Amino acid sequence: MKFTCQVEINAPIEKVIELFDNPDNLKDWQDGFISYEHLNGTPGQKDAKSKLIYKAGRNTIELIETIITNKLPEEFTALYEAKQMVNTMTNRFLPKGNNTLYVADIEYTQFNGLMLKLMIKLAPGMFRKQAQKWLDQFKDFVERKAND
Repeated sequence: MKFTCQVEINAPIEKVIELFDNPDNLKDWQDGFISYEHLNGTPGQKDAKSKLIYKAGRNTIELIETIITNKLPEEFTALYEAKQMVNTMTNRFLPKGNNTLYVADIEYTQFNGLMLKLMIKLAPGMFRKQAQKWLDQFKDFVERKAND
């Protein structure tokens, strides 16, 4: 399953990248975020691995992030592996005057478990909706910070 989400942020690209590239900010724009732990490699660079933990309803989801490409602002791509699923996400930031267009391409390549597979069949848009929600929350976070 592949889809793209995007949002225009009312802030210059330099400010957007500064805030995006700092994992300490995840708590400020990703609801459900619990923790981030760097595991190995050079933080933020190709092949670096980190563990991210999220609360999803009554469940906790643990993701292992492996950076594939970090050529910000043009591209940041990572592989996310969890017990429940595997996906890649490519984030691109494009200058648009004094604003920034944030484009995220997401591809889910594996779903595990009967319930999750059933949810994908019945409500395939829920993953896109969650991704768009985080982009919108990131926009709000950056715009608040840009005005500080």
